[in-house]
Amino acid sequence: MEFKTLLQEREAGVVVVTVNRPQALNALNGELLTELESLLRHLESDASVRAVILTGAGDKAFVAGGDIKEMAALNSHEAHRFARMGQRVLLFMEKMTKPIIAAVNGYALGGGLELALACDFIYASTAAKLGLPEVTLGVIPGFGGTQNLTRLIGKNKANELIFTGKVISAEKACAWGIANEVYAPDELMARAKEAAAAIAKAGPLGVAYAKDAIANGLNMVKEDGLRYEASLLGILYSTGDQKEGMAAFVEKRRATFTGN
Repeated sequence: MEFKTLLQEREAGVVVVTVNRPQALNALNGELLTELESLLRHLESDASVRAVILTGAGDKAFVAGGDIKEMAALNSHEAHRFARMGQRVLLFMEKMTKPIIAAVNGYALGGGLELALACDFIYASTAAKLGLPEVTLGVIPGFGGTQNLTRLIGKNKANELIFTGKVISAEKACAWGIANEVYAPDELMARAKEAAAAIAKAGPLGVAYAKDAIANGLNMVKEDGLRYEASLLGILYSTGDQKEGMAAFVEKRRATFTGN
């Protein structure tokens, strides 16, 4: 599949998806969101894909935000529809069975940070700058920022970032729990690929069910989450991957998982 705004690179079950609008600092517009949704749905249905890395073209921006030139011309109805479109794409990312690692290599502002937050975890370069500056434009985050950031780092820190619109360093983002790790710019992709390769070697059903248990468990009281976790574990014991994984452990060999 070929796209105007995205590049993809595949290797050993890992797909690197690069947002490719460097002339606009990889800003999100309607075309990009449409293409991203199409590509992600294709990757979700591809059994050979075990993990995805999402990054931005060039060294200046992961995604610098929404495309303000396009957004400024929207009326109220169009703005609502654009927000719901972005939310739909990002919610699909959260629900995908294939984990997504954000490799943030520059500005991740507004919709760019919201895009990273929809990934399963974030690695950032020391050159990364992160924030939700929408209030400085007289609006608010519209792609889930008020919901996802608050759930991730708590109300007070999210309030500070969203109400002031300030931009923080990768190191502070890591200290606040937004990013998992911070690496030198020339190490970022290698580290992201290392993590993705580890995911790709694991049982794909186990990874998918673990993601399901975590995501849905967050919306449950703890006892219901525990019951849900146990039910998913029980289902996994009916799979070939469980039998292969445990047999390989006993036989001291590497497991060959098929996703069945």
